[in-house]
Amino acid sequence: MIRLLALDIDGTLLDSNGALPDANRRAIERAIGNGVEVALATGRRYDFARPIFEQLPAPLTLILSNGAVVKIRDGRTLTRRLLPREVAYHVLQRTPEYRDSAAVVFDRPRDGQVVFEAIDWEHPQHARFFSVNRPFLAESKPLEECLTEDPVQLMFTGRCGEMRALFAELRNQRDHLFSVALTEYEHRDFSLVDVIRAGVSKGSALREWSTTQGYARAEVMAVGDNLNDLEMLEFAGTAVVMGNAIADLRNRGWAETLSNDEEGVAHAVETYVLGEAS
Repeated sequence: MIRLLALDIDGTLLDSNGALPDANRRAIERAIGNGVEVALATGRRYDFARPIFEQLPAPLTLILSNGAVVKIRDGRTLTRRLLPREVAYHVLQRTPEYRDSAAVVFDRPRDGQVVFEAIDWEHPQHARFFSVNRPFLAESKPLEECLTEDPVQLMFTGRCGEMRALFAELRNQRDHLFSVALTEYEHRDFSLVDVIRAGVSKGSALREWSTTQGYARAEVMAVGDNLNDLEMLEFAGTAVVMGNAIADLRNRGWAETLSNDEEGVAHAVETYVLGEAS
């Protein structure tokens, strides 16, 4: 019996246009009505996830910033695992060639949640993100000067090739001071590299929350599509990958649902939570 359902957002809950299919919303509503706790597990921060979770029924648990922060939908914080500012400073100093793509992310009420050294509002890959998040963005030059408190994470964005190189570089130098999460969208040639507190991931946050709530591993189901979902899929007693998931996940022998453009989350919930789909 599934008692906790963890869902990734981008590429999983949302379709390829960034919309929430009605079938997914209805399936989640029915799961909650059957007593299942639903957690959204995402790389997004709270305010960037808000337009999505406000379309869903209450209650919801929010595992944010790849596991660094856990909140409930009204914004109250349940747990925070922040990146020590001296570690963030060290990483920024060691990666000057990626400075143009770097941001420091804070858990703050509004202003200055995401800080860049300089914002190119017309950037071909980032203009939409900048526009949507304008009230939360700030600049600091040099970027290190914004580290007046511990951040949630460092975030680097760019083309897949350069972000893979950065990911490999950071994994080789981390010395257990931090963790690194890679999220890739090959069809857009766009990737994100998140530097977070050592030991933090969607998987570790899901494991800790399951323990707090008294759920056995066998009672936890996770659905995802990307590399930053790997550890939560490994933890879950029932792991389901999307039909559009990256090959590295689809090749691990886990159950597979339909793609995000075929309402795959609804199909997975109906099959493994509600026991209805054929």
